Amino acid sequence: MTHDVAVLIGRFQPFHAGHLLQVQAALAKARRLFLLLGSHRSSPNTRNPWSSAERQQMISAALSAQQSDRVTFIPLRDHLYSDNRWIKEVQHKVAHACRPGDRVLLMGYHKDASSSYLNVFPQWDRHGEAPAFILDATPIRHAYFLGEPPEVWGKDLPAGVKTWLEAYQHTERYRWLAAEAAYISQYRKLASLAPHPPTLVSTDAVVIQSDHVLVVRRRLRPGLGLIALPGGFLRPNEDLLEGMLRELREETGLKVPKPVLEGSITNRAVFDAPGRSQRGRIISHASLIQLKPGPLPHVHGGTGVEQAFWLPLSEASSQEEAFFEDHFHIIQHIFTRPSTPPDGDSDGL
Repeated sequence: MTHDVAVLIGRFQPFHAGHLLQVQAALAKARRLFLLLGSHRSSPNTRNPWSSAERQQMISAALSAQQSDRVTFIPLRDHLYSDNRWIKEVQHKVAHACRPGDRVLLMGYHKDASSSYLNVFPQWDRHGEAPAFILDATPIRHAYFLGEPPEVWGKDLPAGVKTWLEAYQHTERYRWLAAEAAYISQYRKLASLAPHPPTLVSTDAVVIQSDHVLVVRRRLRPGLGLIALPGGFLRPNEDLLEGMLRELREETGLKVPKPVLEGSITNRAVFDAPGRSQRGRIISHASLIQLKPGPLPHVHGGTGVEQAFWLPLSEASSQEEAFFEDHFHIIQHIFTRPSTPPDGDSDGL
């Protein structure tokens, strides 16, 4: 063994045979392995279906007792719109778990653009050798949630993971995710009929009053039952402001005069993480509307939503995994991210 600690970062959705090879290689190089479970507290979807606790159970089912004793699971949140915050969290969590003087080895190889993080930890040694074979978890998830037999989705999984996933198929969460997967599959089939992959534009409203944020609970798929910001797709005949105000009124019934809403916009920002939506490439233009403190206006669920309600900002963080797509990140970042007015000049907010 050459190191005290090996670090392996991944989503492990699910943990497959390629991941197991990486774990075995890490344990051959270091006395202890820190498995950083990415996308911690992300809302469940067809890309991140399993929570950190569920993935820990899944991975433990694939390891021997001796291997498990040497593995430490560390949950790691996504920071879609702040690479620096993500890097800082990785460094902090690894440093907190290490002992003084530990020599650290970062495991991983350059697979695609998602592997760029391997270059931002120069303080650690690198093990960049690719495993004997490389697997992609996406088709495994696709086959699993679309109801293919275990012979299809389980052939590249450790036996313990396959057994764990077979048991998971009897849960209510699996049924919800399977319905989401069926919807996303049909949505993408329709989108594939376009001559080029479509890029869609949506608007979202972050309305703040008296330390509450206005949100809705979705009544439609994808994200059935999840918390979301009021918003939707831009129509061909409207600009971003018109689209945002229309969706806000349709989904929440907020009866604040239009001039007041327009005059209360303190920031605008674009949220364009390529994987922010499982439906495809959707770019959101969000507006921060900060109303003056006072009694919260009455709202009610409208088009496509089960209910509209005011959520205390202090409770938003505790419900992060209940938010649709990246809407929690939008709320979190629009307060600090520089705005982009229609004329393209940043106002420095």
